[in-house]
Formats: sequence, structure tokens, C-alpha cells
Amino acid sequence: MTTTFTRRDDKFLVLTEGPDGKPGEFEVKFTFGVTPLQQYLIAMPGGRLQALGIAWDTRPQTAGGQRWFDLYPGQKVRYGDPLHWTGIQQTANYMCIDCHVTDLHKGFDEASSSYSSTWSELGVGCEACHGPGSAHVADPHIRMPAQSPARAGIAWGNDPAARPQVAKPAAGQVAEVETCGRCHARRSQLTDAIHAGQPLADGFRVSLLERGLYRTDGQMQDEVFNHGSFLQSRMFAKGVTCSDCHDPHTQKLRAEGNSLCEQCHQPARYDSKAHHFHDPDSKAGQCVSCHMPTVTYMVVDPRHDHSFRVPRPDLAASLGTADVCASCHGDKPVGWTAEQLRARLGHAPSGFQNFGTAFHAADTGAPGAAGLLARIANDSAEPAIVRATAIARAAAADRPLAGVDLRAALSGSDPMLRAAAVEAAASLEPAQRLALLAPLLRDPTLRVRTETAHALTGAPEMQLSDPDREAFRAALAEYVAVQRYNADRGEGHMNLALLEIRRGNGLLADDHLLRAIATDPTFVPAYVQLAELYRARRDEAKAAATLRHALERNPESALAHHALGLSLIRQRKLASAVDELRRAVELEPDNARYGFVHAVALEQTGHQPAAVQALDAVLKHHPYDPDALSAAAGWALRDGDRQAALGHLMTLRALRPDDPAVQQGIDRLQRPRGP
Repeated sequence: MTTTFTRRDDKFLVLTEGPDGKPGEFEVKFTFGVTPLQQYLIAMPGGRLQALGIAWDTRPQTAGGQRWFDLYPGQKVRYGDPLHWTGIQQTANYMCIDCHVTDLHKGFDEASSSYSSTWSELGVGCEACHGPGSAHVADPHIRMPAQSPARAGIAWGNDPAARPQVAKPAAGQVAEVETCGRCHARRSQLTDAIHAGQPLADGFRVSLLERGLYRTDGQMQDEVFNHGSFLQSRMFAKGVTCSDCHDPHTQKLRAEGNSLCEQCHQPARYDSKAHHFHDPDSKAGQCVSCHMPTVTYMVVDPRHDHSFRVPRPDLAASLGTADVCASCHGDKPVGWTAEQLRARLGHAPSGFQNFGTAFHAADTGAPGAAGLLARIANDSAEPAIVRATAIARAAAADRPLAGVDLRAALSGSDPMLRAAAVEAAASLEPAQRLALLAPLLRDPTLRVRTETAHALTGAPEMQLSDPDREAFRAALAEYVAVQRYNADRGEGHMNLALLEIRRGNGLLADDHLLRAIATDPTFVPAYVQLAELYRARRDEAKAAATLRHALERNPESALAHHALGLSLIRQRKLASAVDELRRAVELEPDNARYGFVHAVALEQTGHQPAAVQALDAVLKHHPYDPDALSAAAGWALRDGDRQAALGHLMTLRALRPDDPAVQQGIDRLQRPRGP
């Protein structure tokens, strides 16, 4: 499709593929962004402002700029795709505008499925960072709400002995970083009834160091902006804030090149070849080259990683993470950079962030992962975002939350940590949840209160004391309001459905799920959950029809194919089921569960060689998957391969040392066989 930009009278117009796949002419209403690119918003019915997928490169022509370019090169994003400029993932009212204007009110009306979005200033004005300013305008002696007063007078200097003592985390430090984090964080929004000066957790859910967003060691991967990276840094832990390096009003750095780092770090020690092993005047001699590597987003926008980490090429191979040294030395064999660094330092490098090994063990399900996660989760010296991430991973582990001190996390000073602990506690028995979480119904931040109310729905809410019940009702009303605020997304309706299910109101969930599908036909989890409700009511035909409807709209959804395969198995349509399960594996080959279920289905339909081959493929990429190991042990024993069965059980015992059934299986195999 060719996209053409024209100007007619006082209007800016674009001819491009529309929501029906046919060419159409649309008016550009707003330009967002300054450098290195500009995007264009097109007004569509229902008050929607959609971000066009063709942007303008504002860089100089000598740098490759001054051109139109596709934000999704090579992906062939067509109409109907959520990433198409007319799709839900490009609806700027939800996705973009809040960080580009001052005082946005999204104004989504659920009944009419339309927006009446408003803002005070088209751009980031004073009030975006300093809060409401009417009192200050009336009387200049009245300060605006967000001032970070605790930062006054702090000057670091590169003499460690002369630096000020800053409490960690200092109130002013956190307030300033959270003001920046409102837009410079990967987050979802809970409400727009929040302004600068309020805790970030009163309006946003900041993403943890999740797979797909960050690499295992915390390096940025997807478009996460800077906040989550900075929170895991030694700089933040020592009391540094954004404005120590960036002037928030001019948007310029406080100093250029290594001089910026020399505000705190001694040049004689760090700006030297003895430290970085390169010519000080070269690009490799710049601090940012090794400690703040860039990842390019939106095709032309390289952004520095703000975790300020020590390069760890020794861990890159084992963790599957990026080796910053290899960005310049990519012509060298694997392991060369690690060997060079060890030889020059005389030891392996070490840094502030040391959680990568634990997170990698958790992500692969390796033995000992539970203990490694618990150590991080319980260590008050670790950054809150790291501890919260460890708790989230521990909650999803094979032995959930083993060794994790949830009570300590729930009483922590950081709302991100408390919220993660609340979410993890939601899987505990009702009595445990009640004992741990009831006090957090009165948490000072919106995010923690709403997560707590959600976690206590169902059986625990029946046992609340009268005072706690009142607090629960208030917090639950806030939770519902958050979902209503996000009723322009399938997730908002889905969360309301899950709330009803937890409270035993499955029939009330249907309407929420149907609304989720109507709001976003590409939101496959809503179809799957609706099908699950039909299955629970023994209406398997309706469940399968729902999943087929999902596939009509989302033919490349592995989740929908997998769910349909399970439905067909329950209907004893095994041949068709195997086809659906196989398709799920093809679409998402790294999903261990899909691979395991497909292998079992092959085995049950008499395709034993193919089943063994499919299970071997799962174990090749997921050698610690408990279900796959258990099945492999059973199949090996069936086929007379006692040694292979014993090997699988020994691995399973390392994962589940307290499982008596596994030990009994090992004992039987190790028992001497009779003549």
C-alpha cells in the first residue's frame, strides 16, 4: 500500500489503507513528537485518535533523516491487525496521549464506546510535573505541589569523602523519580484522577522486570523507557535522581560526554585506559558505551539503558543476555570478551545487579531456583523492583513462594514491593490470605488497596471483621472503578469477569467477557475464558464454537488453537484435536505446556514414536519441565529403558526433593532385579 501525504487549504491529509482495507483519505489532526521522529494522529469515529504507522524522521538528512518511514518495517501490518494504525494498539487516547499533554482526561464512555478526551495543554507544561498551579498563579509565594524539596542543596562532587549523606530512599528522591516515571516508565494506568506530587502507585501499575520486557539480568529489551532500569541501578540506591544528570526544563544534559559522569566519579580513576582498556578519546572510552548501551526503538530512536550496569560478558552466554562488549567485538569468537576482561582485571567482573542467575534459573525451572529467588525476595538491600520481580517469579514457580517471607514484603516501604506480595498471596489458602492481607485494605496507595481487595474476594471476604469489611467494600469499589476506567480495553472487562468468577457469580461473568470481545476482537484470553465457563456448564459444543470464533478473527493465535484442541479431546474428536494442538506448537514452539499436551495427545492416539519425538523436543528446550520429565520417565519405563527412566526421575527429584512418589519411583528402579 502506498501512503501519500498532501495539504489542501488549511488541512493536512493522508491517503492510505483504512479500517476496511480499502484506500481512504483521512485528516491529520495532531503531530506528536519532536525528535528523532514525529507521529501523526488521525481523528476517527467515536472520538478516537489513531496513530498513523508511517512517521517522519526529523533527523538531519546526513544522519539518514528527513524521510517518511514505516514503524513496522517488514511486518506487513494489515487492516484488522491490532498494530494496524486503525487497530486498538494504536488508539492514542489510551496508548500515547497522557505523556504528550498536560492534564489528560481520557473521557471514555462505556455505553457509547466513544471518547471525549480533553487536556489542558497540548504539550508537557509546568503542571504536568509540578501539579495543579492555580494557587501558585493567584499567589506566587505558594509553591506548586510537586517540588522535591528534599533535593535542595545536594551536590555530589567526585570526592567520596565530601558527598552528602542521603537517606536511601530519600522522600524527595523518590518523589522526583516518580514524577518522571509517570511518563518514563512502562506502565498501565489506573485512573487519570492523579497529578504530580502524588505517589506513582496512586495512578499507575509499573511493570516489573518481566520476561519479554527486560532480559534476565535486567537489561532493557522491549520498549520499557527508563524508569524500571533506573530503579535497579546502584545510582538510584545511592540517592541519585534524574535531575542530577538531566535539566528537566531545558531537556539537556548537565554536562557533555564523560564530564557528566565526572560529577560523581573521579576522572583520574575512571576516565583512563587503566579502567576501560581503550583510547580515552575513542567511542569505547565513553562511559555510556559500556555502562549505558543503547537499544533502538521505533526504527530511529536509540535509547540508553539507565541501569548503569557493569558489563558481564562472563554471564552473557549462560543467561542468554546481551554482551555489550560484543557490540564492538562481534568478530571475535564466543567467550573471547569474557576471557579478555578476566585476564585484564585479574578476576571475573562483578556489579551491583546480581539477580540474573536466579531469574534465569526460575525461567528455566532449574533445581535450586526457589532458594535463589527467596534469597533475593527477602534481602532488604536489593532494589524494590528486583525483590518484587523475585516474588512474582516465585509465585509462578513449581513450588510457589518456597522460602519467601511474604509478611516482610507486605510491610515494606515501597508500594511496588507490597503490590507484588499481595498478588503473590492471592494464590494462598483463604485463611492465610485473610491473615496476611486484611491490613492492606487501608494501604495509602490505590494500587495496593485494589490488588488487596481483588485478592480477598471469594471465601476470605466472608470471614472479614466488620471494620475490615467496610474497608474491603471501599477498596473493591476502587478496583471496579479502575476496570471501568479501562473499559476501552478487553483487559478491563476481563478483570471484571474474573472478579465475578472468584465470587462465585459465573453467570454474571458472561456479559463482561462478551463486552471484552466486542471491545477488542483480538483479545483471545476473553474467548478462552468464556469457553471455559461453557465447559464448566457442560456445554462443550458452545465452548468449541466460541474458540472457533476466536480463530476466525485471530487465526495465528496459539492460545486459541491449544484451547480448541483440549475442547476437541473432551468431545473425543481426537484426530482433529491433535491437529489443533500441533498448530499451537508450530505457532509458539517455546511454550513447554503446548508441547507437552501435544505429545500426550499423540501418545493417546497411538502415535507413540511421534509422541516420544515431540516430548524429546520439549525436554531439549525445557529440560526441567516437571510434567515432561514425569511423562518421559513413564514412557521410558514402558519401553524397557530403565536407565533413561531413572535419569528423568533423578532430575525430577532435584526439582521436587520432598515428593515421596518420585523417591519411591527411584527406589524401585535402583532395587536389584532378580535373576
